[in-house]
Amino acid sequence: MHYKNLLFAAFLALFINVSFAQSKLKPGIWRGALKTSSDNQLPFNFEVKDIAGKQQLIIINGTERFKVTDVRQKGDSVFIHMPLFNSEFKLKYEGFGLNGKWIKHLGDKDATMDFAAEPGKAWRFFNTAEKPAFNVTGRWSTIFGEGEKKDTTVGEFKQVGSKLTGTFLTTTGDYRYLEGTVAGNKLYLSTFDGGHAFIFTADIKDDKTLTDGKYYSGYSGLDKWTAMRNEKAKLPDAYSLTYLKPGYKKIAFTFPDINGKKVSLSDARFKNKVVIVQILGSWCPNCMDETAYMINYYKKFHARGVEVIGLAYERTTDFAKSKPTLQQLKTRFNIQYPLLITGYTPGKGDPQKSLPMLADFKGFPTTIIIDKKGDVSKIHTGFSGPGTGTHYTEFVNEFEKLTNDLLAEK
Repeated sequence: MHYKNLLFAAFLALFINVSFAQSKLKPGIWRGALKTSSDNQLPFNFEVKDIAGKQQLIIINGTERFKVTDVRQKGDSVFIHMPLFNSEFKLKYEGFGLNGKWIKHLGDKDATMDFAAEPGKAWRFFNTAEKPAFNVTGRWSTIFGEGEKKDTTVGEFKQVGSKLTGTFLTTTGDYRYLEGTVAGNKLYLSTFDGGHAFIFTADIKDDKTLTDGKYYSGYSGLDKWTAMRNEKAKLPDAYSLTYLKPGYKKIAFTFPDINGKKVSLSDARFKNKVVIVQILGSWCPNCMDETAYMINYYKKFHARGVEVIGLAYERTTDFAKSKPTLQQLKTRFNIQYPLLITGYTPGKGDPQKSLPMLADFKGFPTTIIIDKKGDVSKIHTGFSGPGTGTHYTEFVNEFEKLTNDLLAEK
């Protein structure tokens, strides 16, 4: 065969092989990284799987495996729509990897971050890392921010060799599943779930002190943090933070459900029932954890006289714009109790405007427990999800004991 024909045949074979390889994502573990405004990489790992002729992603953070099923390809482009939090990836093939943008829709604007991913890389921060000089396993009293913005939290870490997992617990919820490494005298943690996009770094001064901590949130968020080892560190009682104004024993509201039907706490279906009012937002990862628990709680207690209502505070006051994100949440978790669109946003003091009998409102999620007489029994601020281990178990036991006690009341 003529030399030019051989060269053309080789080129054609290479083109066909590359085109075929790019007709779908390479199965296996990938390393993805978002780029912050400070040029730091926010890394996370995911697995690509072929299931029933379609491709899925499994995002890996600690022990969590977060399934993403809406993966579409068109030519050299890949579109990944996250199942919650109203965000998506718009990517193109670059060799066998991917390059493009992560887009988070915020109601009146979009936030974007550059993103790149490569197959066959199971490491998160370092391919080969310096041997850890310390083991940070345990509980840490942690301070984020400075001055008036100072916030005391609790860090809980588990280190095996150089691998590090854990979370931070706050009064309004936890930072969910964090994963990273300890290299030399430095700590690195990150998480990504389509809502949260966080990096935590710190210097390990000694066995009891973490200094020069930096917390990167999304594209440009940056806060400082420090920590001292304290196995007795704990947060205030979550039932003590939000309460009713003097003179109030009840709450009242009327809002439309996803189909536009008005639902009121005074409706007959809620009379003489224990009612759980879940204040949430489809944009809120801690609300996702609470919802995952609440759907099973509802199945367990509904027949015994418990009702649950979700009050959604979305990023927009527009019902039509809020409906798709709430429908996505409802479908993802197969929620059987009513989800109401309040028409209020999570900011600007809106939760208290919508429920003026609340003396204070700390954050999302907040859960109001109402007894069979219609009186507010307790209000729980925040949610310690399954990423917090024993704290989650303790919450479940306490919450279900409270439910049983209220059901037993005459």
